[in-house]
Amino acid sequence: MTSTLTILEPCAGVYAYYDGRVAGVRLQSPAANWLDDGAYELGVASYAIVDGAQALVYDTHISLDHARAIRTHLESLGVSSIRVVLSHWHKDHVAGNAVFADCEIIALTLTAQRLEDNRERIETATPPIEPLVMPNRLFDKTLALTVGRRRVELHHFAIHSADGNVIWLPEEKLLLAGDTLEDTTTFMSEADQTETHVAELKRLRQWPIERILPSHGDRARIAAGGYGPELIDANRRYIERLTDAIEKGMPVGPLKEFAADEIASGAILYFAPYEAVHRSNVERLRSAIGAR
Repeated sequence: MTSTLTILEPCAGVYAYYDGRVAGVRLQSPAANWLDDGAYELGVASYAIVDGAQALVYDTHISLDHARAIRTHLESLGVSSIRVVLSHWHKDHVAGNAVFADCEIIALTLTAQRLEDNRERIETATPPIEPLVMPNRLFDKTLALTVGRRRVELHHFAIHSADGNVIWLPEEKLLLAGDTLEDTTTFMSEADQTETHVAELKRLRQWPIERILPSHGDRARIAAGGYGPELIDANRRYIERLTDAIEKGMPVGPLKEFAADEIASGAILYFAPYEAVHRSNVERLRSAIGAR
C-alpha cells in the first residue's frame, strides 16, 4: 500500500508523507473507491512536526499502512512521544487513526461531532475505516501547544468543511493548511457555505504567512518548501468567480481556462485530474444556488 509513498522535509523538522499523483497506479482497486479516486489521484500528504523526542502528526493519512509508515519513520528519528492533530473529519485524513490509538488525538469539538454523526458511513465505506478511532482531546477555537521547543498553534477556519483546523507555526510563519487550501483548486464539499468560506479565506490572508503546506498539492512544490500566500488568493478568487458565473447563468469552461490567470502567475499549478473536481464544484454550486 505504501510502495509510492515518499518522505519529504520541506522545512527543518517538518516532514511530509506524500503519496499519489502517480499515473496508472491505484492502491485499493480498479473499482471506484474513495482512496484511489479522491486522495490518491489528487495527491495527499500528512505531516509531522518534530523536535527532539517529540512529534506532532497532522492527520493520519489514507490507510493503516501509511500511518504505520509515519510512525516507523518518527521512531527511527528517536521520537518517543507522539500526539496527533486532525485537520477535519473527512476519510482521507482519519483513516490511520487506529495506529495512533495509544496517543493523544486532538481535534475540534465539531470534528468529533462530524465523525460520530458519520461513523457508520465511514466504517462501511470502500475501503472501510473500521474501527474509527475517535479524538480524545477536544477544543473549540484555538489551542496553543509546544513540540519540544517549537511553538505550535491550532486554529479553527470554516473553509472547505465547517470543522477546518489549521496548524500555525508563528516563528517560522508556516501554515499547515489541511484541506482549507488546495492546488489546483478547492473542493466544494459544502457548496451552500461558500460565503462563509470566502470570508474565512479573507481572514486567513491577513496573517503574516510566508509558506503554506496543503494536504493536496504538487509533490515538487511541497518538497521545495511549499506555496506562497498567493495560494489563498487563488482559492478565494476561484470561489468568487464561480459563484458569480453561476448566479448570472454564464457558461463555465474547463478549469484550465477558468483559472488561467492564477495558473499563469504560478500561484497554482495545473493538474488535469482537478478538472473532475471543478465539474463537481459546478454541479454542487448550481444546486446550492438553485435551492436558495
